[in-house]
Amino acid sequence: MPDAPVRPAEAGQPAALHANAVVAVLALAGITVSLMQTLVIPIVPELPVYLHASASNAAWAVTATLLAAAVATPVAGRLGDMVGKRRMLLTSLLLLVIGSVVCALSDSLVPMIAGRSLQGLAAAVVPLGISIMRDELPPERLAGSTALMSASLGVGGALGLPAAAFIADHFDWHLLFWTSAALGVIALALVLVLVPESSVRGGGRFDLVGSLGMAVGLVSLLLAVSKGADWGWADGTTLGLFALAVVTLPAWGVFELRTAQPLVDLRTTARRQVLFTNLASIAFGFSMFAMALVLPQLLQLPTQTGYGLGRSMLTAGLVMAPQGLVMMATAPLSAMITKSRGPKTTLMTGAVIVAAGYVVNIVLMSEVWHLILSSCVIGAGVGFAYGAMPALIMGAVPASETAAANSLNTLMRSIGTSVASAVAGVILSQMTISLGGHALPSENGFKVVMAIGAGAALLAFLLASFLPRHRPAGAPAAAAAAEPSAETVA
Repeated sequence: MPDAPVRPAEAGQPAALHANAVVAVLALAGITVSLMQTLVIPIVPELPVYLHASASNAAWAVTATLLAAAVATPVAGRLGDMVGKRRMLLTSLLLLVIGSVVCALSDSLVPMIAGRSLQGLAAAVVPLGISIMRDELPPERLAGSTALMSASLGVGGALGLPAAAFIADHFDWHLLFWTSAALGVIALALVLVLVPESSVRGGGRFDLVGSLGMAVGLVSLLLAVSKGADWGWADGTTLGLFALAVVTLPAWGVFELRTAQPLVDLRTTARRQVLFTNLASIAFGFSMFAMALVLPQLLQLPTQTGYGLGRSMLTAGLVMAPQGLVMMATAPLSAMITKSRGPKTTLMTGAVIVAAGYVVNIVLMSEVWHLILSSCVIGAGVGFAYGAMPALIMGAVPASETAAANSLNTLMRSIGTSVASAVAGVILSQMTISLGGHALPSENGFKVVMAIGAGAALLAFLLASFLPRHRPAGAPAAAAAAEPSAETVA
């Protein structure tokens, strides 16, 4: 299916200015939503006191967002292809605002979980924004703009941590959520005014049964992965959830292959370019999040350990912030390589840079500037990779399936981060030292996690090597559509 024609610029407004406005607004929306990943990190230790709940129950304020995002992202992507991407983008931002207000008014556990779940439902903003760019921007702007939009996932998270830590240290914690609500309102208003609705719609009937099956399978899997360390990996609840996922997800896949209008077109997903991009996305999600788990702990552990740097949460956030700026700065360079050498080369380059960043981190981890250096190197690699992924996806799917395909790719990254959190948690809880009667993660434990992060990046490099040769980024997927739908690599 050919791409939709580029929408003309608004009357009296140059086309370039119109395109710049669309890109800026969508990137702002992506950054606003990605802030939700780090918004509560500075107050996690105090949440049990704030919410009058146990530590294990208060942790649901984090888990609920993860689960809601996993379910909402592919559903919103499919609805965007059916009824309009801008409409679903506005819906997602509205849910973010409502969820933020609910959290800001909360002083107990249940409304906080409800609000955080609503915030998680907004996670599809980034893939929807990328899909709108495909429909609205001229081809020569697409690679750079989608790279910037994709990088906003990491930019918002990196910049949000120091901002959230500053607010938590100096103001009432509810201001965190009033701030996110205000940012959501600004993004919502700008999208209403400046972002047009695309005429590219697939229509059809929504796959309710498929969405329910996917929700059950994903929630079971991610809940077991994220809570397994707390419950115990051999606990009956953990094993039962894994078993439910193992049964549900294959059954869901069979149903999706047999239904005429599936939530996720698994035949498209099985094409080599889509399949290996998604597999590499899981590895990259793992690799990126491993660093986000290690560096703040190294910075905040007491100096008596011999390797901790004894810094505050605010300092840890400021150390992580340059990584987000580097990701944004590398977006244009990522686009240049994609245009000249193809997104496969960009993705593989990013994987090598990330692996090198972890090697730097293993060797240099005794000074603050060491951690800034390694996080910036890793951020540059992630910026390359995250810029290439939507180009690879859009080069292999028709325009009518862009939002659903990009949403699935975003979900793959989220699965990688969830697995990274579980794996790193197990390693750091087993490799410990004793200080003042408390068990703290050991230096070797951190190095093992970083080595695994480097290995995940190299795995992404290997997976990317199976991608087809250069196909112009964002080009019509006519060639891809001609591929055998069940194409896989043995």
